[in-house]
Amino acid sequence: MQTNLYFVRHAHSIYTPDEINRPLSESGIADVERVAECLFGQRIGNVISSPYKRAIQTVEAIAESVDKEIIVMEDFRERQLSETSVDDFQFAVSKLWSDPAFSWKGGESNDTAQNRGIKATFQVLERYMGKNVVIGTHGNLMVLIMNYFDDRFDYTFWRNLTMPDVYKLTFEARKLLFVERLWKQD
Repeated sequence: MQTNLYFVRHAHSIYTPDEINRPLSESGIADVERVAECLFGQRIGNVISSPYKRAIQTVEAIAESVDKEIIVMEDFRERQLSETSVDDFQFAVSKLWSDPAFSWKGGESNDTAQNRGIKATFQVLERYMGKNVVIGTHGNLMVLIMNYFDDRFDYTFWRNLTMPDVYKLTFEARKLLFVERLWKQD
């Protein structure tokens, strides 16, 4: 029995130091309906999201279109990069990808964030076996989850993601069968 997980990287957001309550930008809000259209006809049974506002906002239209409440799962939140803001975001992330056990002060290593994301993914696969489930999440965590199953999903892949982005991962139990990008940029 196959299970399809539709990982939705949140749409563009307004930068604020408040990670949890950072809202979508105007362009991000404009993309929300396009994300729902992208998933139209996929027979979505459940909608799950990170607790972060930008992730929830990105999947709200999908949840409304299939008349489902959004289930918030804490472990789909973005990785904690460090306890304070970093001077060079790209460098900080590339360092984490080059050494999966490394973490910045107060932050999560790739290994730690990946383990958290995989635990949540396996919970979803077990709870919703045979269903089509949307998961609103974040770029770093999404790619770390994908990387667990296939190492071609790496730092370079992450750098090429868009906001939003949508990937369909098809599983047989816990085995990843294939990955398909559904999001089409204009």
